[in-house]
Amino acid sequence: MLELLLCSLLTILPDYLYRRYGQGKRIGKEITLFSAWFELRWGIVTCLMLTVGLITVIFYNHPSTSSATVFFRTVPVLPETNGRVAEIFVNGVSDEVKQGAPIFRLDNAKQEAAVETSRRKIAEVDAQLVAARTDVAAAEGKIQEARSAHQQALDELETKREIYRRNPGAVATRDIEKLQVAVEGRQGGIDAAVAAKEQAETRISTLLPAQKASAEAELAQAEVDLSKTVIRAGVSGRVEQFTLRVGDVVNPLMRPAGVLIPEGAGRGRLLAGFGQVEAQVMRPGMVAEATCASKPWTVIPMVVTGVQDFIAAGQVRSGEQLLDPQQVVRPGTILVYLEPLYEGGLDGVTPGSSCIANAYTSNHDLIASGNVGAIRGFALHAVDAVGLVHALILRIQALVYPIQTLVFSGGH
Repeated sequence: MLELLLCSLLTILPDYLYRRYGQGKRIGKEITLFSAWFELRWGIVTCLMLTVGLITVIFYNHPSTSSATVFFRTVPVLPETNGRVAEIFVNGVSDEVKQGAPIFRLDNAKQEAAVETSRRKIAEVDAQLVAARTDVAAAEGKIQEARSAHQQALDELETKREIYRRNPGAVATRDIEKLQVAVEGRQGGIDAAVAAKEQAETRISTLLPAQKASAEAELAQAEVDLSKTVIRAGVSGRVEQFTLRVGDVVNPLMRPAGVLIPEGAGRGRLLAGFGQVEAQVMRPGMVAEATCASKPWTVIPMVVTGVQDFIAAGQVRSGEQLLDPQQVVRPGTILVYLEPLYEGGLDGVTPGSSCIANAYTSNHDLIASGNVGAIRGFALHAVDAVGLVHALILRIQALVYPIQTLVFSGGH
């Protein structure tokens, strides 16, 4: 409507002035409701054509969208294991929480039993270490005993051999053979005692430390499982829709406990979807403006900080069926990131609020560079100038939106 009024000032109004003062035709006489088309046909046709062209130039070079939202991230409150709720630390269905603060606790009787079992295993291994050291001392005593018996048998053998050497008839050959067998048996006892000592030392140095390390790892795993029964806030924020109560069963795959909204979520930027035809115009650094439903009668200066190079409507996922482009019902939009031009620009805008956003093309640097001709420079000046019309439209929308919502749409 604003474009039509502006164009009528340049077309219909001059045509009427010519008819009125140049040809002497008057409204209500020669120019009536029925003869207006015939009398002002040139101005009306030119006005319509100029209006269409002006709207095209404005909306292409200074794109606008009502699909702008202050998105914010949410974190589902989920346990890592199934269980029954034993204790709740949040007051009501909504409460402020700090990072690391407990939210609720599951029944942990099984996990505590596993922790106690692991601790008992460690104590058992420590007791085995003490017993193994005793076995080493006992093995040393047996070694000494076996060596003494071996030495005694060896001395008797040497004595018998000496007697037999001096007087062969004084000692029987069978006695010497028995003593030789006894000496070999005593040597076997020494080897067995040494092996028993080495076995006990191996248990102390290798086997029991490995068993203790394994028991300590089981204890650490049991303590981790026990800590998982207490669900804590990963970030500082606010818990919402927390309807969990003691006795409820929670499942990490099917039943979340609530939603955690991080502190400061949705306070930094605005995400807007512009038409695909404006993909060649949208660039980071463009000046933009927005007005939001949760902050009426306010126009927020913004700047384009990023433009997504992909359109979500064309996303393809692997599946068992071939893709049919006809299934894409909605064409999709260009996702643009807008941030406040001044600090605190989004203060007072409720996260999740719907907004209307305008982006403005600026050709000032190109014109100032001197690389464009006079005609093109004039055209670029005109393109920048018509952005004022879009800015006026946005301010009219910001003024009318609360009235339209509260009065005419029954939003009250």
